Amino acid sequence: MSGAMPDRSTGVALAALMRQAVFVQDADGAIVLWGPEAELLFGHRAEDALGRDAAELLLPDGPPGLAEGWQRGARAGPEWAGTLPVRHADGHTRLVEIRSRPAPAADGGRHVISQAADAGTLRDLASDLALSTGLINQSPVALGLFDTELRWRRINPALARLHGVPADELIGKPFGAILSESDTSGVGAVLRRVLESGRPVIDHRTTGRTPADPDHDHVWSASFYRLDEPGGRVLGVAMSAIDVTERVRATTEVARARVRLALIAEAGTRIGTTLDLRQTARELAESAVPRYAHLAAVDILDAVLGGGAAPPVREDGSAVFRLLALEGTRGTPLEGRTREIGGPVTFGPERATTQAVRLARPLLLSDARGPGLRRLARDETGARVLESAGVHSALVTPLIARGEVLGALTLLRTGGSRAFDEEDRDLAAELSARAAISVDNARLYTRERNTALTLQRSLLPQVPEDRADIDIAYRYRPAVSEVGGDWIDVLRLSGHRFGLVVGDVMGKGVRAAAIMGQLRSTIRALARMGVPPAELLGHLDNIAEFLGDSIATCLYAVCDPRAGWCEMAGAGHLPPVLVRPDGRGELLQLPEAVPLGVGGVPFRSARWALEPGATLALFTDGLVEERGHSIDEGLRAVLRLLEGPPGPLEETCDTVLGTRTHGTPQDDVALLLARVHRGGSGGG
Repeated sequence: MSGAMPDRSTGVALAALMRQAVFVQDADGAIVLWGPEAELLFGHRAEDALGRDAAELLLPDGPPGLAEGWQRGARAGPEWAGTLPVRHADGHTRLVEIRSRPAPAADGGRHVISQAADAGTLRDLASDLALSTGLINQSPVALGLFDTELRWRRINPALARLHGVPADELIGKPFGAILSESDTSGVGAVLRRVLESGRPVIDHRTTGRTPADPDHDHVWSASFYRLDEPGGRVLGVAMSAIDVTERVRATTEVARARVRLALIAEAGTRIGTTLDLRQTARELAESAVPRYAHLAAVDILDAVLGGGAAPPVREDGSAVFRLLALEGTRGTPLEGRTREIGGPVTFGPERATTQAVRLARPLLLSDARGPGLRRLARDETGARVLESAGVHSALVTPLIARGEVLGALTLLRTGGSRAFDEEDRDLAAELSARAAISVDNARLYTRERNTALTLQRSLLPQVPEDRADIDIAYRYRPAVSEVGGDWIDVLRLSGHRFGLVVGDVMGKGVRAAAIMGQLRSTIRALARMGVPPAELLGHLDNIAEFLGDSIATCLYAVCDPRAGWCEMAGAGHLPPVLVRPDGRGELLQLPEAVPLGVGGVPFRSARWALEPGATLALFTDGLVEERGHSIDEGLRAVLRLLEGPPGPLEETCDTVLGTRTHGTPQDDVALLLARVHRGGSGGG
């Protein structure tokens, strides 16, 4: 171990460990001084040893030449050293290392001073010292020793290499005098705490730079413990340190990889939970904040939302976007506050979002400060908002699905966080690629749903104006998830009669709405020809065979308010409700029949009396179905809502739907109410 020579306290400790004996002979070889350690080593008391010949006392059985050689060499000087088989006072023989040298006596003669120690103890000590020195000097672990003033006292080669400073330049200097680029204040505090308390500190992490590598940060793991003498005196503090930079870097990379995998896995479950385009965009933004970015925005091309064939980027390089989602960490100013979410905004060719869409590849801005913020913001005001938020790096990734660029995902980091790098760009590209499929599915679904809604609403009944004998009110509410094929219709027939229709095509979307439109047109044509209900459903069933594998339920009623009767036939549809003028209600039991499209079963009709003031209610299953309850329970609930003193039909429609659907229903709901007046002027 490099450093100063052993001090006096170290020499005393070694002497005590070796149990070194001292005795003195006069010129004739007689013992004139016998120290206490000699008594312990040889077993002879001082009164027994003084005055006796040393060779005869210690080597009574040894060869004469051995004793003579020892004595002659000791007197001749300057020093004799060797190993002798010494007889112990108890009779056993032990090997003893003896060093003897001549010394002047007070009377002018010459004495011989001898130092002796057990040979086995010396060999063990030498072996231990050699082993300790080898371990310290050859150890790859940096080892050091501080005195009680926290000055360097010992430094092994590994520690000198770690610091890049020779040991001689550190010995005697306080800790931190040279290592100005390291976290010396933290280590110094730990050293003082260990010195004062005696409690060791294990794996204290320190980050900094040393003269050995002044351009890069390193991380060290250091341990500290106090050194005490057997008697309790404090000698100082020892330390060991290893460079764990690579380990920390590897651990950090593993942690980042886990975060990336978790982010992608979580995004796979969070994005696309619905087919609502805005909700899907919000889920994409929320999946990135705050674990991956501090700000996230999802911009969709206006041309994509419009469904047209216009190119995403104009000839002048600009593009029109609609911001569908904006997410930020708590307390972060949002640039989106300067523009309404969902409103069209034109971005110029220098805008990062436009460039990512035009190039169809991610755009990485590792340093987005200063001029870079103007590439991210809509205008100077937006750039100042981003600057106040501390935005320093950005990732803009295009959303590409089925070969079509839909828009872009913008991710921003703020404050003292790590800047985006190449790995982040790859992760953002993978995240965007997965999310783009969900965004495109939502876009296509939204387009189809809007088409189906437009088709359905165009087929809603046109209530005849000249209806003095009957009042009509209806409601249609499309499903929140996917539009189906529910429909209602009101027909003016000959002879002051009216036709009432309600039906439901099994299935969803544009196809169900289109089939519904065909059935509706067919019913209108047959009804105007005066075909009675049962026969009309039979013709409709024959036509339904040519509509593919679709099945539909239907209820057709012909009402004659003046004659006071109503004839109805159903094809697998729910029974209607008849509420009499006194408020009593009844579920009308129609003849059993199968849905349209099944075929092979004849349809039958039934006739009921219609008193003035009676109300007839026709509806689809969306009004009576409720999770956890049977259809019969739903029918009885609707019946209770319709019973009672007659009120305005419009208010009755609102009451029934408000009670049964609780907002936007999960399935299409159609409700048709008709109240007859014999010879009256209408109203209600």
